[in-house]
Amino acid sequence: MTREETETSGEDMMIDDPKPKIENDFNVHYLRIYYGNLFPYTDIHKWLSYGHDGKHPGCDEYYFGRREFSFTLENDVYLRYKSFKNASLMEAAIKSNFPYKIDIGAVYSVDPDKRHAYAQSGTNLFTPVERELVFDIDITDYDDVRYCCSGADVCSKCWPLMTVAIKVIDTSLREDFGFKHILWVFSGRRGVHCWVCDAKARRLTNEQRSAVAEYFRVYKGNENNAKKVDLMGHSLHPFLARSYVDFLKSFFEGELQATQSIFSSKEKYEKILGMITDEDIQADLRGKWENSARSSLSEEATSLLRWEQLKKALQSKRNKALSLRTCVEEIVFTFTYPRIDLEVSKQMNHLLKAPFCVHPKTGRVCVPIDPNNCDEFDPLAVPTLSQLIEEINSGGLRMDVDDDDSDSSLLGKSIKFFRSSFLEPLLKSCKEEIESSYKTKIAKTKDSFSW
Repeated sequence: MTREETETSGEDMMIDDPKPKIENDFNVHYLRIYYGNLFPYTDIHKWLSYGHDGKHPGCDEYYFGRREFSFTLENDVYLRYKSFKNASLMEAAIKSNFPYKIDIGAVYSVDPDKRHAYAQSGTNLFTPVERELVFDIDITDYDDVRYCCSGADVCSKCWPLMTVAIKVIDTSLREDFGFKHILWVFSGRRGVHCWVCDAKARRLTNEQRSAVAEYFRVYKGNENNAKKVDLMGHSLHPFLARSYVDFLKSFFEGELQATQSIFSSKEKYEKILGMITDEDIQADLRGKWENSARSSLSEEATSLLRWEQLKKALQSKRNKALSLRTCVEEIVFTFTYPRIDLEVSKQMNHLLKAPFCVHPKTGRVCVPIDPNNCDEFDPLAVPTLSQLIEEINSGGLRMDVDDDDSDSSLLGKSIKFFRSSFLEPLLKSCKEEIESSYKTKIAKTKDSFSW
């Protein structure tokens, strides 16, 4: 991508043809209509204001204005360090630029748009002070363990890898770290993003973020390593044990075997044999499987049979070799454990795509995912720009995202979930914190004069 920081003037956003012919899932004309009528500006502003709405004396009226946004425009023109004092200015900027992508960054110590003025004054005040703890998981990082697709392609057979990742990470964030306000979002094409929005998460230092990210590190190998997961010790860490028992084991032995048949061919099973450190077990299993290459069993049945044979072989020797004690678990983790881009999580100033953006390659909207019902999420059923425009043209969509009845539309259900399950509980918590902080401040002020 060309990282060219430039300024462009806005263009008239009038729609020449209210009923364009639907051909492709993404084009600039559709994007103008989407940003002009469907993008939930008010909800995004409320979210990123975290209760600082000016209605309480304890509010920080400049909070939202210190948030960084970036726009990626047509032809990869990249505008960073954009900031807006209020929702109206944000909406105006998006409608005039109709960005192909909107990224959200940190809340800084000063207005990002005025950072140069502070730099020229010699005062290095421009620094990130708050930012959601974020996670990025991409299906392309699973290419060595999925056989239905590769690269940016995704289908119903490999998407469950993302579903399991959501379950594992979401459960740990809530149970191990105590976070409550967590937003999962479809990336629009091939992965998921996670936004942890609790106050204590937003105020983590880079060092603390790195510690949280490293807590999730299991997959340490690369394409040159046969063994990519090494679970040290006699027993699993409680987080890993819970993930294995509650999610990974059943998924590996059930859905993954059914869709990927990971033992069904020599090319596939040789990868797994390479994870076993005992050469005798390798040779024995290889001999059995080569001799049964012409079996009448289906690929799925063959794969399941060979998995049971592998487990039995390892069980017979696990007490004789320390390296074999967790070998079964290591194989399961290699295929199913979340492959997080940890570097995204470690720095406060890292940008991440905004919810409800539209992916330019697919035309699909980056809609929220309910972690409690993520098994039901189908990335191929997410509405596209062309489908939304078609809904407008057919009269089936009332062009007012603040309308409570809009949940019957293609996008309305996602907006309703965002509001009711994420935004409303979050804002309630934020306002309680602002009220509590304000009362504490007033009490301290009174104490200072009590002498």
